[in-house]
Amino acid sequence: MNLLKALATVSGMTLLSRTLGFVRDFVIARAFGAGVYTDAFVVAFRLPNLLRRLFAEGAFSQAFVPILSEYKNKRSEAETKALVDHVASLLGLAVAFVALLGVIFAPVVILVTAPGFAKDADKFALTVELTRITFPYILFMALVALAGGILNAWSRFSVPAFTPVLLNISFIGMALFAAPYFDPPVLVLGWAVFLGGLLQLAFQVPALKQIGMLPRFRPDWSDPGVRRVLKLMAPATVGVSVAQISLLINTVFASFLPTGSVSWLYYADRLMEFPSGMLGVALGTILLPSLSKLHAQDKPEEFSALLDWGLRLALILTLPAVLGIAILAIPLITTLFHYGAFNSVDVEQTRAALLAYTVGLTGIILVKILAPAFYSRQDVRTPVKIAILTLVVTQALNLVFISTLTHAHAGLALSIGLAASLNAFLLYRGLRQRKVFMPQPGWGRFALRLAGALGVMAIVLWFGMGSEAQWLEMHGLVRVGMLGTVVFAGAASYFAVLFALGLRISDLKRRS
Repeated sequence: MNLLKALATVSGMTLLSRTLGFVRDFVIARAFGAGVYTDAFVVAFRLPNLLRRLFAEGAFSQAFVPILSEYKNKRSEAETKALVDHVASLLGLAVAFVALLGVIFAPVVILVTAPGFAKDADKFALTVELTRITFPYILFMALVALAGGILNAWSRFSVPAFTPVLLNISFIGMALFAAPYFDPPVLVLGWAVFLGGLLQLAFQVPALKQIGMLPRFRPDWSDPGVRRVLKLMAPATVGVSVAQISLLINTVFASFLPTGSVSWLYYADRLMEFPSGMLGVALGTILLPSLSKLHAQDKPEEFSALLDWGLRLALILTLPAVLGIAILAIPLITTLFHYGAFNSVDVEQTRAALLAYTVGLTGIILVKILAPAFYSRQDVRTPVKIAILTLVVTQALNLVFISTLTHAHAGLALSIGLAASLNAFLLYRGLRQRKVFMPQPGWGRFALRLAGALGVMAIVLWFGMGSEAQWLEMHGLVRVGMLGTVVFAGAASYFAVLFALGLRISDLKRRS
């Protein structure tokens, strides 16, 4: 399997999903702005979405895929199918129970996750209602994560990568055509979440049937494979998902800040997720099964070389994205969100949060690559210790930044970025100390090439975008055209310099 081709497939599907995600956010921003209604929905969707990330991109996949890969490579098809059946059955039962509790105790959930909302009875009641509508999404996405893990282990990356597109289609369709039938109209976003989760689960069923791994309901707590998954999954929840847990805690802090703070952080987070999903999640998705297979086959040199390839490719693609977002913050935000109820104040406040996020975006992406190196080896304790430390650091920084920075909500974003960078550094150091990862030759020359290309790209973007003030006055279509031109020019200059300095596509190819 050509891993670069697999990455292109997953990233391409993720690009489609993220593009539709921006369309969705454009529709939401135009209709609801960054006020009470969007704050209520963002908080209501925060916990179900957090749990989605824990399952779909975090703890469950990191615990399940290495063991599933081991079964697939070392055991019979019947044993592998039994593991899938048992894990799916118990996962479905457990998450259905959690979803039911979330619906019943929604007021308590909001009191814990957004206590500042309690001072506004109407805002609190609306958030509770939206939470009850969205909480069953957890069940759908837990099963979607299971299906995605199975398909990825069989190298069927395209179906799981395309699946999130359906949630965005649900959001766009419901917001555009069904909102007038709800009172208040923002309730349509909650039902869009419910429908999107159902569509995503249904979409993966035919692919599972095709490979003969569609789960049957056969719960069995005594299955040793199930116990191993559970043993890895509990601490992995902390180890892989510290950034998401920090986002949830940040919502608590943000609920006490001025109205709009939650929404400004949300819109900035959505922009940050674009490169994070396309690069970090995509690379982690294709690396985990391959690293797990190499560990099961006891090939440490190939394991290290594959991780080296993943890190270089991540830096080649991540660093220009970080630089581009930082320089083009105003053009990006105005082009995507500055319409209707989303005013110039919202633009400036979202920009402050976005710039704070970019400080740690590289770290956030590298964590998604370095953590699977531990979990593929079924080493849970090391990333958990690191994650606990970084979580504590995040909250300590929160307390400092929200009381010292002019844009208090941006301080919450900055704390996540700095802590993610610390997380990535400690994971990297742990792999080096254990001699699991030994860098391949040529990193010095590689770094010089990147520095030269980034410098040229920064100059092109800075002068190409013109005055930031003009972006607030431009017509929407003019913004789109100009932003597209500037981004294309920046990307072209970056890759042209890399090519001129000797980097070739063939240097990035790798087979598993």
